[in-house]
Amino acid sequence: MCTSHEHDQGEAAPQAGAGRRNFLRATALMGAAGAVVPAAGTAGAAAESPAVARWRPDPDSRRFTLAVMPDTQYLFDGPSIDRAPVEASLRYVLEHGREENIVFLSHLGDLTQNGTRQECGAIGEAFRLLDRRGVGYSVLAGNHDVRSSTDDQRGPTPYLDVFGPERFEGRRTFGGASPDGYNSFHLFEAGGRRWMVLALDWRLSAKGYAWAEAVLARHPRTPVVLTTHELVDADGSLSPYGQQLWDRLIADHDQIFLALGGHYWPAARAVRRNAAGNDVHLHLTNYQNRYFGGAAMIRLYRFDLDRNTVDVETVSPWILGRAAEGLNELERQEAELSGQADRFTVGLDFEKRFAGFAPVPARPARPVSRMLVRGTLAYWRFDGEADGTSVDGLVRDRSGHGNDLTLVTVRGGTLTYSADHHPDQPGHGSLEFRGGKPPLTGACLRTVDGAPLNSATFADGYTIEAFYRLPADWDPARHAWAGILGRTGTGGAAGRTEDDPDEPLATLSLSNDREPQWAARPLNQQGVATNWGHETPLETWWHLAVVNDGRHTTLYVQGCPVVRNPRAAAVGLTSVGLPWILGGYEYAGRIDQILHGRLGDVRVVGRALPVTSFMNH
Repeated sequence: MCTSHEHDQGEAAPQAGAGRRNFLRATALMGAAGAVVPAAGTAGAAAESPAVARWRPDPDSRRFTLAVMPDTQYLFDGPSIDRAPVEASLRYVLEHGREENIVFLSHLGDLTQNGTRQECGAIGEAFRLLDRRGVGYSVLAGNHDVRSSTDDQRGPTPYLDVFGPERFEGRRTFGGASPDGYNSFHLFEAGGRRWMVLALDWRLSAKGYAWAEAVLARHPRTPVVLTTHELVDADGSLSPYGQQLWDRLIADHDQIFLALGGHYWPAARAVRRNAAGNDVHLHLTNYQNRYFGGAAMIRLYRFDLDRNTVDVETVSPWILGRAAEGLNELERQEAELSGQADRFTVGLDFEKRFAGFAPVPARPARPVSRMLVRGTLAYWRFDGEADGTSVDGLVRDRSGHGNDLTLVTVRGGTLTYSADHHPDQPGHGSLEFRGGKPPLTGACLRTVDGAPLNSATFADGYTIEAFYRLPADWDPARHAWAGILGRTGTGGAAGRTEDDPDEPLATLSLSNDREPQWAARPLNQQGVATNWGHETPLETWWHLAVVNDGRHTTLYVQGCPVVRNPRAAAVGLTSVGLPWILGGYEYAGRIDQILHGRLGDVRVVGRALPVTSFMNH
């Protein structure tokens, strides 16, 4: 469904929330990093820019970003402590949080080199930038943070003193922590649903595995991003511990669709099939081996639920923010990474991927009465019949105005009912047309003689809506220019001979490129006024709407106005009192083509409807 419900033909409509592939520019980051780069350890190091907006991600937007920060250990190494790169990345989250809809940030461990009190305290102070704004984030212990190969039962450490559960208590994204304090889970709202980040210690104990399984069991319908320190090796295979994590937790929990780790380098990615037969994306993110210890690079996972993609980019806000000072040779190479493991797109059909544990309920059918909006003249729907049943006799106009449809066959063609339908269609059924030429064959429908719709001229405006779907074997050589709905009678018969006089008075048709076209003769024009849509793919249900407000006509596809909507005045529709035809197209007064595809609900209203009143809304 198009999110832009109003369209002014007088000016171009902006694309709200349009993606920016190259969204990081040095000038955009001046405030994030270049404006405040004090020496490490000074009182002003964590000062906040006055330009920072309050962090309020949009929980309903279908575009959102998860920020990931890998190993920062070389920036916090004994006497060599430099908070500026980390703070630049955190300021980026703050300053661009609304623009990018950044919903959460995850650190992948090895925050420090030695896990000392001084090192942990320094990076803990940097993260207060997020604390003060209430930003949701997670951290976890890497091997350098705890300087131990033991598991999460290791007991107290300086890391735990700084990043233990107490730090996150009261934060709205914090779900809880394991009793030992080294594992945590976090919940955030995005794309109209709840998501989880499960942040696990670099070595889980038996107790840790049990705790993680219990968390997943308590949230059985929540998609999960698992973060840990060690998972994927540089060659894209699982490390020995990563394999253990896969075998004991990831493989049997379908909720985990994305798992992220650091520790090794260079960056790598892999895909594995879990026990449910679904892909799990496994990514290694670590840049500590690069200039300035990775310069606190952040990985931005930009989810787009409409495009079914996750666009991934890796950048250093600190380096880009220093552009005004002049970047050195190595900084110029590191500002933004473009390798195949650093910048890429993951194709992910979210609804299909999550169907096993969080299926989206089908939209229920809506009663006829709800579809009879003010001004409804005709409403045809095709539910209530067994799948494959032939149409025999009349198809009733559900509006009650008597615009019933009768069957027209050519060369023994048939028309049958189908249970298939657009997911947002009010009636759960359709008609299957099997037309084509040459020779012309098939069956279609037309309004009965004397139907009120036949003589209506719609001087005050109209809205015509239809759902359609074309099959895989649709062939432009045989099936192009079939009509979805049209008014019979020719321009010549109506005395309107500009353009081809044999063309019908109105037709909503599909071109050889599967472009919907509305071609009609308005009352105030001698010729044909034409609205064009764009190519619509096969095996997909589409909703069309033609809306005339008494002055202009606009064609909508899926509730979105198309580009080729003429600006010329178009008032009403010319009529010579002849029937309308459903699923067919007439030329020179004779049926010239019959639809090859399915038609769902069709409605004609004698006024202009807003998008919010369309049948697919």
